[in-house]
Amino acid sequence: MDVTEMHMGMASQRFCLVDTDIGAIGLAWSAEGLTRLQLPEADCHATERRLKTLLGRAEASDPPDSIRRLVGALRRYCAGGVVDFAPVVLDLAGISSFAKRVYAAARAIPWGRTASYGELACAIEAPGAARAVGRALGHNPVAIIIPCHRILAGGGRIGGFSAFGGTIAKRRLLGLEGVGEDEAGPPLARLWAAR
Repeated sequence: MDVTEMHMGMASQRFCLVDTDIGAIGLAWSAEGLTRLQLPEADCHATERRLKTLLGRAEASDPPDSIRRLVGALRRYCAGGVVDFAPVVLDLAGISSFAKRVYAAARAIPWGRTASYGELACAIEAPGAARAVGRALGHNPVAIIIPCHRILAGGGRIGGFSAFGGTIAKRRLLGLEGVGEDEAGPPLARLWAAR
């Protein structure tokens, strides 16, 4: 893809913000599918700024039907509902084939379940590539839909998380799915209330 094509793709993206129980989530899409899901930042303005920075040229827009369905599903998920995001069509143009394999394997992990970086590496037939898997997940453009929060370090340790809030955000997403408990305090699902 040359620079002209890349800018044309960016210009054709649209975005919106979605109010959820965990804060404003930013969504961006192209004609091909969802291109980005921005987890909540400190407030809705920060989320929008981050999304615009990541997108470059993009315009705010009312979402098409496919994104409206996703909005409803995200709201249910952020309220603690069991949601399967497998039907969401993604536009992963510009993503490496290795990262696409990692993302496909991560999408296969169901709600409320986890896997380790090493297990994910084995699932894509790249044993020993746990660090590369972690790097790919650190650049995941559509968190929640590609559930990178479900991937843990060895021994069930939380591992890293590149979204705003870092590992606290990861624990909170896991808590929405009923996974784990914070040893220092309340069940993770209640941490959202402390926000």
